[in-house]
Amino acid sequence: MALQQISKRDVEARERRTIQKKMGDTKDESQKTGNNGKGSNKALIILGIVVGIILIALLIVVIVLLLKKNDQSTAPTNQAPAQEEKKREVLVTDNNVEELVEEMQQQEYVPQGYYTVTQNYEWHFPKGDAASTDAHVENLTENTNDVYFDLFLADDQENPIYQSPVIPLGAALEKFKLDTALDAGTYDCIIVYHLIDENQNSLSTVSMTVTVIVEG
Repeated sequence: MALQQISKRDVEARERRTIQKKMGDTKDESQKTGNNGKGSNKALIILGIVVGIILIALLIVVIVLLLKKNDQSTAPTNQAPAQEEKKREVLVTDNNVEELVEEMQQQEYVPQGYYTVTQNYEWHFPKGDAASTDAHVENLTENTNDVYFDLFLADDQENPIYQSPVIPLGAALEKFKLDTALDAGTYDCIIVYHLIDENQNSLSTVSMTVTVIVEG
């Protein structure tokens, strides 16, 4: 009887120990699972924070670029507009004089500050200090400004050998003497016309060639 009771007690004790062991194992597994879940959640939170920071940085960059572009488009410009380069006059020579004269004759209107040249291209002087017999310079009424000219030797364009008076619109200059007497000979010269306003301020210039012939 006593042996049976002992055996029964031993069995019950063993069963309790087995149950407690199973409960302990279950508890350990639950703790491990909980720890793993917490680790995954923490990683997801960190990843979300990093992605959020990146998105915020990109948004800031986009806003800055948009504001900068807007400032550039609305800011007043202090730069002066580029001025159109003024075309220079073509030097008239014996080779192109007929073509240029024909072009001038076809022009119905001479723009402000431009000059239609009317002259002959060989000026004869009986002597170096005598008046020319055929020099002719005219300021056509189709022009817009009064004009005067300076005459230079081709190899010395700093010292004029003749300085004309102002030639009004519709007037012509003839039979004038050179300011500097020349020896007999043929001289290649440059004549520079100055277009002027009512105060004799030079507006523009036109350069031509002319041949001066001193006969004796």
